[in-house]
Amino acid sequence: MWGGVLLAFLLLCGSKAGADGSDHKYREGDLVPFYANKVGPFHNPSETYRYYDLPFCSPGPVTDKREALGEVLNGDRLVDAPYELRFRKDLQSKTICRKKLTEEEVAILRDAVSKDYYFQMYYDDLPFWGFLGKVEKEGKHDPADFKYLLFNHIHFEILYNGDQVIEIKIQMDPKLSVDISNDKEMEVSFSYSATWKETDIPFGKRMEKYSKTSSLPRHLEIHWFSIINSCVTVLLLTGFLATILMRVLRNDFIKYSHDEESAEDQEETGWKYIHGDVFRFPKQKSLFSAVLGSGTQLLALALFIFLLALVGVFYPYNRGAFFTALVLIYALTSGISGYTATSMYLQLEGTNWVRNLLLTGCLFCGPLFLTFCFLNTVAIAYSATAALPFGTILVILLIWALVTLPLLVLGGVAAKSNRVEFQAPCRTTKFPREIPPLPWYRGTAPQMAMAGFLPFSAIYIELYYIFASVWGHKIYTIYSILFIVFIILIIVTAFITVALTYFQLVVEDHNWWWRSVLCGGSTGVFILLYCFYYYHARSDMSGFMQTSFFFGYMTCISYGFFLMLGTVGFRASLLFVRHIYRSIKCE
Repeated sequence: MWGGVLLAFLLLCGSKAGADGSDHKYREGDLVPFYANKVGPFHNPSETYRYYDLPFCSPGPVTDKREALGEVLNGDRLVDAPYELRFRKDLQSKTICRKKLTEEEVAILRDAVSKDYYFQMYYDDLPFWGFLGKVEKEGKHDPADFKYLLFNHIHFEILYNGDQVIEIKIQMDPKLSVDISNDKEMEVSFSYSATWKETDIPFGKRMEKYSKTSSLPRHLEIHWFSIINSCVTVLLLTGFLATILMRVLRNDFIKYSHDEESAEDQEETGWKYIHGDVFRFPKQKSLFSAVLGSGTQLLALALFIFLLALVGVFYPYNRGAFFTALVLIYALTSGISGYTATSMYLQLEGTNWVRNLLLTGCLFCGPLFLTFCFLNTVAIAYSATAALPFGTILVILLIWALVTLPLLVLGGVAAKSNRVEFQAPCRTTKFPREIPPLPWYRGTAPQMAMAGFLPFSAIYIELYYIFASVWGHKIYTIYSILFIVFIILIIVTAFITVALTYFQLVVEDHNWWWRSVLCGGSTGVFILLYCFYYYHARSDMSGFMQTSFFFGYMTCISYGFFLMLGTVGFRASLLFVRHIYRSIKCE
């Protein structure tokens, strides 16, 4: 039931970008909805400003378009554009206004041109972009020789099919530009023209051009290479486990079965030696349970997002649908985290399950909220569109208070009502055995490095395209390939954590509970390290605001991956440990 309600809500909020109820059908001469969205430096996708923050011609009183929650979270701030393009009506040239620019306004526009400012607009819900101007380098190195040109004329080329708009293109002619290299008052005439052309492209396929770059043969080859690379990693790892680990286990089973016949003459060694300690509950039970609860919820969130992506909800520039889905699905899956955390906490013989629920609810949301507060303050200081209005913040808080928190508590109450005992095939001794001295490479940090490297190597190619889409202007639409890579990531994480858990038990180290979480989640650390590489080597991002947004939110995302994959690592290790100790006779 919840899935159907959620899907219907998403389709209502996100699939139809036009908030004016238009059916996208027009008669000749009808005024087609035209909105200006935002402007900002091309290389800093988070640093965007309202269109009329720059001294452009205004069509009179500026009215904001009413936007959905996801659109606001995406930084969209749509207002009426200063252009009027009537359906199938060509325009030779029309002047918007003659604007007298002050020295300060000229300096603002020159700074924008020097930083490659672009603008984004929507015509009949079709997005398009353009640059404000260009810099011509007349000299080699001296900035004084640079010539700053402001485009003051836009030519629109619009394709139509019958009574519907199919595509819009723009052309900026450097010959029709104004030199703003010097700080001086000037009068600038802003104008535009338009031509309409007929096409046979059906209306249902008009958004396909935005996803073509992701589906080009060259890019598909790279994506398939990524999958092949990941599959080879999985095959090598499963082959290793099958030929080495299972063979060793079989020898262990044979050895321990013989030891049972002559127990008085032989001393137990290896992982059977610690059967009385391997199921000893870990320290920090409440934090441990909260990690598993939050990680399970994030895993469910990822799977639901993939489900919606695969059924086509997140088509290119379906404004706000993705962020709306993130907020709503996270809220609706909070019951999963409450149930999982409380169930594990009670199995570990915890007593204060209410405090454990509060810790679970704040474990991921807490750092995310603090990060948001800081970044929103930065955005307010910059007067950027990334700063959320008070009303939007209030809506998110209400969703958390009225949906997330109650479902979290309901999940905890359900787990308490259906309390089960922890299933351990071996009895735990009263006092723990001392762990023998181990070499340095058996420590937590080296084991985490080994555990995180293989899963990260399986996803790093696809990770670049995700970064280029989230922190750039490329479009990612091949969700089926991304889902395959995600499943491979889960499998590799489970396998490598199981292998390292076995090697840990062989050397009689029974503190595997937290170690399996840390090793499984270590891929999140590698993702965070990749962020530094991407920022310095693969992007042109700069400035305090963009740097803060990139590292702030990527730290939260890496932390989320740590919780999710750490949960996968522990669950796989728990199944493995239960299996091997159930297969031998322990007294």
